[in-house]
Amino acid sequence: MKSDLKIRHGGRILADALAGHGVRAAFGVPGESFLPVLDGLHDLRDKLKFVICRQEGGASYMADAWAKLTGEPGVLFVTRGPGATNGAVGVHTAFQDSTPMLVFVGQVGNDFVEREAFQEVDYRRMYGPLTKWVAQIDRAERIPEYVSHAFHTATSGRPGPVLLALPEDMLFSEAAVADAPHFRTARAAPSPADMIELERLLSGAKRPLLLIGGGGWTKQAIDGLRAWAEATGIAVGCGFRCQDYFDNRHPNYAGDIGIGVNPKLAQRVKDADLLLVIGERLGEMTTSAYTLLEVPAPKQVLIHVQSGAEELGRVYRAALPINSNYEEFVLALSRIKTPSWKDSTKEMHSSYLEWSKPIPMPGTLHYGEVIAWLSQNLPEDAIVTNGAGNFASWLHRHFQYKGWRTQLAPTSGSMGYSVPAAVAAKIAAPARSVVAIAGDGEFLMNGQEFATAIQYGAPIIVLVVNNGMYGTIRMHQEREYPGRVSGTELANPDFAAYARAFGGHGETVERTADFAPAFQRAVASAKPAILELRIDPEAIAPSATLSGLRAAALARK
Repeated sequence: MKSDLKIRHGGRILADALAGHGVRAAFGVPGESFLPVLDGLHDLRDKLKFVICRQEGGASYMADAWAKLTGEPGVLFVTRGPGATNGAVGVHTAFQDSTPMLVFVGQVGNDFVEREAFQEVDYRRMYGPLTKWVAQIDRAERIPEYVSHAFHTATSGRPGPVLLALPEDMLFSEAAVADAPHFRTARAAPSPADMIELERLLSGAKRPLLLIGGGGWTKQAIDGLRAWAEATGIAVGCGFRCQDYFDNRHPNYAGDIGIGVNPKLAQRVKDADLLLVIGERLGEMTTSAYTLLEVPAPKQVLIHVQSGAEELGRVYRAALPINSNYEEFVLALSRIKTPSWKDSTKEMHSSYLEWSKPIPMPGTLHYGEVIAWLSQNLPEDAIVTNGAGNFASWLHRHFQYKGWRTQLAPTSGSMGYSVPAAVAAKIAAPARSVVAIAGDGEFLMNGQEFATAIQYGAPIIVLVVNNGMYGTIRMHQEREYPGRVSGTELANPDFAAYARAFGGHGETVERTADFAPAFQRAVASAKPAILELRIDPEAIAPSATLSGLRAAALARK
């Protein structure tokens, strides 16, 4: 112990460490297991906001959304046992979405450990598969070291979540220790040999396709890649729920390659003679269940660029694997000579525009027209969030994302994301419009965070698409077991009244023509708002109906 250092309890040391690493907001539900941290944050509340959430699952989604939007690691605090298990859903999302996150979990005191004490959980065993690193801080004087290690691990290579357990007695104990300086992330770069080989492969390509996605991108990398794409005329596709990586109005944009992919785009992927894949892991959703590329050796020449070396060769054997940070790679890419592919790109963009037009659907409220109206009328920098469910397929197909970080959605396919993500986005960017789009089942998984929006004066607008069912499962049910409805029906509340009960604005919309005026009233209210959109249950997907699916399934039997 150094006598010239100020003595602090563990909670204050941790709070100071977070502030020193540039953390501006932390999300969580308070717990007695980390009371000293709450005390430590009290004196830092002017520069480090602790956002009080209503359930740890919602808090974990907020931390993920904050990180995606700001580029800063998200920070989550949950109490031991039940808090840790509730928060796991957002940690899994951060892991699959490659989102940097620091998770701090209360733990029983060291004097009680291994007795199955009150709410005790072994976090190394529980969270090991869901994080990049799990550790426990047993001595207060080592807090700065562990926190520095956590920031470096979360942001290095392929980004992801890390977890630090905080024994209660450690947080109460005092120590004199210096704070660590702000973390600095190492950045891999492509070798000169990589770029020579890349230039050779690109020079021979006649039908190339650029596919981008994954985590770890920056606006600088995105802007640089757009400039290169414009210069070469290469067609650009975006991975599942990464549609905001490239302006959808741009003549190079070919569409999103994910669930419900445009069949013409899927065929273009198969027919490409070269795929330049940057950031995207080429997981199940983006490859249409690993059917667009053959496993393990694609017939297309695959150039796979990943910030995490462990992802290269994991499923697909690339002709040229490159381990690089995306800013560094794009900078190197801009210096090589390539052919022009502008003529072949026009057709792909035309196909995308045709695919994105709304098509008729049953009922008096045409949901596709609603999405198209939002696409045409929201500010270009508006942030749109969504969780998982069939309701999102209309959004993917009919909304045009105009700029970087205007889409916040879980590539992990997790429900309950839309509302907490919207709350975090509005807190992070209060001047921007934020719209959450949720299914009726998806909304009620974390609809309680509407209270958080009220508490923090975050006027988000939530569209609840109500068809009275878990639509995705019902769709698969009709395909596999036609007419045998089981476990998918929902009895829903009045969602507009739900909003008003919290002090927000709420309306119910049942006709297409009524949507725009209702949305404008929601904006004018300057309150958190919910618009319940009642759609015909028959409209199960943009180009499918329940009765049509059932009839087709019965015809096959």
